[in-house]
Amino acid sequence: MAAKIPLHRSAAVVGIGHSDWRQDWNRVRQGEVPFDSYGYATVAFQRALQDAKINAQEIDGLISGQSTSYERMGEVLGLNVRWGGLGNAVMAISQAVMAIETGMAEVVALIYGNNQRSAKVQYGGEKAIGGESVLSYVYHAPWGMTSQGSLYAMLQRRYAQERGYTESDLGQVAVSQRAWASKNPHAIQQKPITIEDYLASNYVCEPLHLFDYCLINDGGVALILAESNRARHMCDKPVYIETIARYDYNQNGTSLRPQLETFYTHAQEKVADRIFNATGWGPEDMDLVQIYDSFAVHIPLALEGYGYCKPGEFPKLCKEQGIGPGGKRPVNTSGGHLSESYMQGWNHQIEMIRQLRGTCGNRQIEKCNRGHYSSDIFGKAFSIIYGC
Repeated sequence: MAAKIPLHRSAAVVGIGHSDWRQDWNRVRQGEVPFDSYGYATVAFQRALQDAKINAQEIDGLISGQSTSYERMGEVLGLNVRWGGLGNAVMAISQAVMAIETGMAEVVALIYGNNQRSAKVQYGGEKAIGGESVLSYVYHAPWGMTSQGSLYAMLQRRYAQERGYTESDLGQVAVSQRAWASKNPHAIQQKPITIEDYLASNYVCEPLHLFDYCLINDGGVALILAESNRARHMCDKPVYIETIARYDYNQNGTSLRPQLETFYTHAQEKVADRIFNATGWGPEDMDLVQIYDSFAVHIPLALEGYGYCKPGEFPKLCKEQGIGPGGKRPVNTSGGHLSESYMQGWNHQIEMIRQLRGTCGNRQIEKCNRGHYSSDIFGKAFSIIYGC
């Protein structure tokens, strides 16, 4: 008898919802404060319930995103569950699937809300959110490394030199993702840009241009996962979690040493072996790739690291296959963090589900049945394979 594959199709996504990112962005710019983090999460949760066509009483598990309290989230939503906790997007999904597979819960709500823009949250400098307990780059302030942007700028500089990449090569990420966003009614930044626009844009921390940075915006996201057999009776087209894998570099992870020294290559190779061996698929079998992109450089790092192209061949991939609309290797088809919304990886899950459901309108990928989500940050290489 073949060994059981852990976390293989034991759970499926049956409901998704999110707040009006574009509308929220405009309201905050006009000086309004529509909601706090819990308010944005509540909007998303209500829409996920509607999408799943279930009532709140059917939910017996809850995971609150990293910007809110689990206890307070349950209280606000009126949920009394038998299992729950906290987690970022990939951690939340993996924890929910493990809870479902082990019988701790059957229907789990994953809920994220963040008022980071209206609350003027800082992700750099002495007043960075989390301070010394979370973001260790504050220790590097005497050397001018006062933000994630400065560390990623150093990463991109070394990466470009190692691979022989020009700014135009790396600018293809921002241009392609904005092209996807121009087809997405939910995206905050929809105006297409050219490579000339990219090169003419200001540096924020050289060599990172303005378009290499993620957006900082308010919003909420919710997903509802259910045990697979139950999911088949709950919705017409559940989207299954095929497998999940993770490999960590904890030593100096928060200072980005693993990325700066090896570009995460070893961790990505180990994760790739697990996810592709578990499913019997490879990079060539993926119809869609979604990559966490707080900065644009995440995209070529992951595409090379997971075997979508050889190291040093990201420009060739863009030229011969294409990662934007009409390309053969579609990446971040909603516009990602750079152009759609910075929901810390949660909005990538929403886009993945919509693509696999076939509901993305004029940006829909034809015959989209399998997708790979990658998150490589703070020493953690983490991947999820989704399938219909």
